[in-house]
Amino acid sequence: MPFSGVVEFVGREAELENLHHLLQENQQVAVAAIVGMGGVGKTELALQYANLHRVTYQGGICWLSALQDVGLQLVQFARNQLQLNPPDDLDLLGRVQYCLTKWHQGEVLLVIDNVTNYREEVRCYLESVPSRFKQLITTREKLQLPIVRLDLDVLTPLAAMQLLKSLVGEERLRREALIARRLCKWLGYLPLGLELVGRYLLGDEELSLTEMLRDLENERLKNPALDEAQPEMTDKLGVAAAFELSWRRLGENAQRLGCILSLFALAPIPWELVEGITINNEAQDWKRARRGLLQLHLLQLKGEGIYQLHPLLREFFQDKLTGLEQAEELKRSFCGVVVAVAKDIPQTPTIQQIKDITPAIPHLAEVANNLIQYVTDEDLIWFFVGNAGFYNGKGLYNQATSLLEQCRKIVEQRLGNEHPDIEILLNNLAVLYHSQSRYSESELLFQQILALKQHLLGEKHPDIAFTLNNLAEVYHSQGRYSEAEHLSLKVLALRQRLYGKEHLDVAQTLNSLAGIYFSQKRYKEAELPFLQAFLLRLSLLGEEHPDVAMSLNNLAYFYYSIGRYNKAELSYQKALALWQRLLGEEHPYFLTSLYNLVNLYSSQGKYSKAKLLSLQSVVLSIKIWKKQNPDVANSLNNLGKHYKSQGKYSQTEPLLQRALEIFEQTLGKNHPDTVYMRENLADLRDRLTSEQ
Repeated sequence: MPFSGVVEFVGREAELENLHHLLQENQQVAVAAIVGMGGVGKTELALQYANLHRVTYQGGICWLSALQDVGLQLVQFARNQLQLNPPDDLDLLGRVQYCLTKWHQGEVLLVIDNVTNYREEVRCYLESVPSRFKQLITTREKLQLPIVRLDLDVLTPLAAMQLLKSLVGEERLRREALIARRLCKWLGYLPLGLELVGRYLLGDEELSLTEMLRDLENERLKNPALDEAQPEMTDKLGVAAAFELSWRRLGENAQRLGCILSLFALAPIPWELVEGITINNEAQDWKRARRGLLQLHLLQLKGEGIYQLHPLLREFFQDKLTGLEQAEELKRSFCGVVVAVAKDIPQTPTIQQIKDITPAIPHLAEVANNLIQYVTDEDLIWFFVGNAGFYNGKGLYNQATSLLEQCRKIVEQRLGNEHPDIEILLNNLAVLYHSQSRYSESELLFQQILALKQHLLGEKHPDIAFTLNNLAEVYHSQGRYSEAEHLSLKVLALRQRLYGKEHLDVAQTLNSLAGIYFSQKRYKEAELPFLQAFLLRLSLLGEEHPDVAMSLNNLAYFYYSIGRYNKAELSYQKALALWQRLLGEEHPYFLTSLYNLVNLYSSQGKYSKAKLLSLQSVVLSIKIWKKQNPDVANSLNNLGKHYKSQGKYSQTEPLLQRALEIFEQTLGKNHPDTVYMRENLADLRDRLTSEQ
């Protein structure tokens, strides 16, 4: 048998047991196959099994390599080890059968390593053998029944760390434990890669794991640690050479598909994205090519319609891509498919839409970070706007903002500041700034957009009304109510003149105007536009829409403020149920309705309900916003109100103090909400002083 160079065999205990069960306890199994990708440790597992169970196989263990003629090797083994001499007048098959018939008593283990074609390499000699002969083969191919497969996967993260520790030592691993985990992950927990890198580190004790990881990230498969096996290793090939054996057995289209898959992010790949990739604008039969990759374990099926490449195979295919004649065309086609996904993402996607889009998101990020030069000028802005829409829909405004800011830099470099679509990008960015309470930045962008539109389109164009409405909402958020009201009335008149009264844009303006009246406690003026906006949206959009939920929340808040608590509670509950169905609980809109309901319950004296929802809102707000956002302050304030209503002033003070700090940092010291919070805190401290 070959020499095993393993220092410590780890992570395969269950596989050893399963293999023994297949060969010994299942009498129906004539042939068992250890199956897996190159470098996963098939040969080593077979070696460990053979050494562990020498006593079981009293008739001997015969190790054969399918890289040479199996029949010749078997006859040679019988002559040298068993002193059998088959007659010279028999052909090779006859001599094999003679040896099998005369073999020593007891069970026999025949190990055939590196099988690439079982029918031609093995079955022709061993099709009918006595049941005491157990055949164990190692192969990269997915063989079919009656051969029973033991599919060998990469190591678990824990086993990978144990393997690395056995080579570099516990102390060295302990000093850089986090880097060691990253190193194992970069190698995809592949035993061959781990052993190569471990032995390389063993040979250079001054090389840190941090330096090793940095070099691998820079040099990829060309790094000398992965390039050549050490003489004492079981496997004699480097990673690229091991993969090359499988590459040569692929058809041209399967090779091309492997290269295409390497363009995707290191994440599960939805097959529907692959099917859209063309060559010379012609669809390809990628399914047949996929079969070739799966057959040789060069691609993993992760779920229905979902596939993934091993990290090191992805590196290998990326290297091969550089040598393909169609490499540039494939990159453009790949980017076109991914861009199409981004362009279909709505600005406020529902939970189901987010769920449907999520598998494609890592691949959108891959294009944004590494292949953006292959996105056409026409698609550039829409790609980023759609991608940002996904994060916006999840309430992850920081990620959405980062994408649009990245887009702004790229657009200015590629297209200049006066490209017709630049306004779309700036508008989306301004809306996101507004959502994050970055009002000054939002106002500045909206004013830039307004000036640009007025110059190009004139004062009465529908797009002017759109920007004026957004600017009015920023003024409203800043507490600049007279400016906000003036703009909203102007927008309402313009939109009604353009569209009539039955239009969603009119509903949007009515809702904004009602909110401005409401913030000034002009409740009689606020009620009618709130109702009009709600009824318009319900009529035009149907009940299952985020804008309807928003109108319900606004109506509920209005009813609460004028003391109509029953109507307020019913509307809040409807809004919360809608938000939960459409956007999920971890979204700012759900949070807004939640702490509004907290205020309502507190006002009604329903303190147990109020406390429960207050705690939920604090947890959710910190989860969504981290710590610096007005919504976090509102949640803290609501919890403080609950304690205050019960006379627990000492528990209330730190909550209101923190809420005031957040308001001052995010809204400014003179914002109405900040002033109101400061007054509440001062009142509370007066009460605490009077009680002492």
